[in-house]
Amino acid sequence: MNQVGDPPVAFDDLLARVQACTVCAANLPHPPRPILRISPTARLLIVGQAPGRRVHETGIPWNDPSGDLLRQWLGMTRDAFYDVSRIAIVPTGLCYPGTVNGSDLPPRPECAPLWHPPLRAAMPDIRLTLLIGAYAQAYYLGKRRSRTLAGTVAAWRDFAPDFLPLPHPSPRNRRWLKQNSWFETGVLPMLRERVGAALASGDNGGAQ
Repeated sequence: MNQVGDPPVAFDDLLARVQACTVCAANLPHPPRPILRISPTARLLIVGQAPGRRVHETGIPWNDPSGDLLRQWLGMTRDAFYDVSRIAIVPTGLCYPGTVNGSDLPPRPECAPLWHPPLRAAMPDIRLTLLIGAYAQAYYLGKRRSRTLAGTVAAWRDFAPDFLPLPHPSPRNRRWLKQNSWFETGVLPMLRERVGAALASGDNGGAQ
């Protein structure tokens, strides 16, 4: 029997089904290892692209240099970032897709349509969803996004209050960040403010 404060059995069953998923097994370089962190009480949802090799090996999302920079953007410690009661992490593709010529392959296309709708439905307290990178933005924003990543990020007001598009904090994007200095000066302060407001919300009518 569940104790007071335990997640509902339906939530546990959903998480178990996700973690046992083998839909893309034939197309993956390693046995499936879906990597996500979810909670029915989470208020912030972080959607990236897919686990890299290091994340696949450790089973910890954003446990790499990209995660270090993302936490810097958020002004957040590792402990705060991995507080699953407040922050959910669900990539567009849950399993490591492999690499070609040193670059990670795209998330498997089967994954997000299959799992994101039930996972989001199981987290009714989400106030804000960070869409990190082009794949997350393509899935959630569709035709609403700009033709370029910079255009989509610069138009963040068009997607408020539910979504906030961001570039991927990969070391490979250092050139993009240097060329788009407005992101650091104009977007990061707003990002921290909105994330803080979402995490501080106490009820369904909380700040966005």
